[in-house]
Amino acid sequence: MSPSLPATELLALYPAIGALDGDVLAALCDPKAVVSVNQGAELFAEQQPCHGFPLLISGTIKIVKCTPAGREMLLYRVEPGDSCVITSSCLLGHVTYTACGIAETSLRMVVLPERVFECLIAQNAAFRDFVFRLFAERLADMMLLLEEVAFHRLDQRLAKLLLAKAEPIQATHQLLADELGSVREMISRLLKGFAAQGLVSLGRERIRVLDRNGLRQVAGLNRPPPIDG
Repeated sequence: MSPSLPATELLALYPAIGALDGDVLAALCDPKAVVSVNQGAELFAEQQPCHGFPLLISGTIKIVKCTPAGREMLLYRVEPGDSCVITSSCLLGHVTYTACGIAETSLRMVVLPERVFECLIAQNAAFRDFVFRLFAERLADMMLLLEEVAFHRLDQRLAKLLLAKAEPIQATHQLLADELGSVREMISRLLKGFAAQGLVSLGRERIRVLDRNGLRQVAGLNRPPPIDG
């Protein structure tokens, strides 16, 4: 990897760090500072202290909440150019992590040290705006997730999830259950019901939507037209 490649990628994804002191930026963009993580690796866990702010160059991190029984609920994903709001809140509040971060794919990243993060937040308006703008967006997403879990049936949420995915859907029933904060047995039962209704066809780790309009009705997305007069 050429010495300039990480700097080029980082500044394109996170232009606000361009305001860093030259020596700090050079150290951060040194190819030796780039961390490669394998798919499935745990980046952080609940109750662990937070020592830095990840700047993701490639790959995806999934942020999940785990139960004592081992179930997971997907809270959100972090992609290149994004901010991890769990990490932001930990660094700003000087508290431990309240969720787990897992490499959903193999990924590359560098870690902004805690002291540098605090300096940027205090002195750099562009970086501060970047962190708090994404903080607000994530908070809105979390409120929508809370509304979905609290007020919508699981079959509605599963139908919405299937409609949102690219086809053919390549996912295990366990993966879908994790995304919805449910259990595999419930998801398998609902999918078999969808298949019996002709809404989907099921294969090995593959789902094909056959009737999108029918799924939209299950999800509550098709509303009857207004009555004239």
